[in-house]
Amino acid sequence: MAGIYRPLVKLTRGMAASDGAGVKMTRLLGTPELRVLDPFLMLDKFHSDNPDDYIAGFPEHPHRGFETVTYMVAGRMRHKDNKGHEGVIEPGGVQWMTAAGGIIHSEMPVQEDGLMSGFQLWINLPAAEKMKPAAYQEYDSDEVPSDIREGVVAKIVAGRTSAGVEGPVKNITTQPFYAELVMEPGAVFEEPILADKTTILAIHTGAVSISGIALPEAHLGVFGPGDTVRIEAGPEGARAILAAAYPIGEPIAWGGPFVMNTEGEVRQAMLDYQMGRF
Repeated sequence: MAGIYRPLVKLTRGMAASDGAGVKMTRLLGTPELRVLDPFLMLDKFHSDNPDDYIAGFPEHPHRGFETVTYMVAGRMRHKDNKGHEGVIEPGGVQWMTAAGGIIHSEMPVQEDGLMSGFQLWINLPAAEKMKPAAYQEYDSDEVPSDIREGVVAKIVAGRTSAGVEGPVKNITTQPFYAELVMEPGAVFEEPILADKTTILAIHTGAVSISGIALPEAHLGVFGPGDTVRIEAGPEGARAILAAAYPIGEPIAWGGPFVMNTEGEVRQAMLDYQMGRF
């Protein structure tokens, strides 16, 4: 028997943005309309078959105080950082980087033409973990299991579904659930996710319906109270990212690539980076 379906309480349209060395993308979270959804800080969708939109990539840059999650739908991207981590992420693969106390990394395309498509999500860290050692996890498509249902393939990066499929990313304080949903026309995906987890759905392609509200491509939906999400694909099917995590409930001080609890900590992060302490 179904639980109480969580309604769609906010719908926002992504806005054009540019980051790195000029990579064009659509910002779904971290916009003037929707700045933060604790613990989620930012969500970008990148999608282009024009090399001019992505070829410059994201040269070396620092981070402190949060985690970045990069999921590839199409194309190949190389991660390299100053802690000795390096790897190429391909379609269906994920890179989960815990910047924490500080890391300097680059993300560069491993292609000169073709489609480059995927998502990057920023997830905050609690104060107690902001200065812990940086860490990095990478899993290719074969290591990200699928929960296969009627008309739906859900690739589970983090968390565990009601069918017992568990993603490879574990031991994260906010206990995230992160899944890519590939849905056939009219297919329905239902999954228990309690209301105390901030829960969002980002549409890559196609469209879905949630509680009777249409959520089209390049839009972000925010779920309200209840204990179960129910997502119905539109007549052309859909590809989407479903993410949920426990809010942290702490002050957020944001300065570019640094997300801390106070402005003083942000200034310290800038100084530490300038002094080569990352």
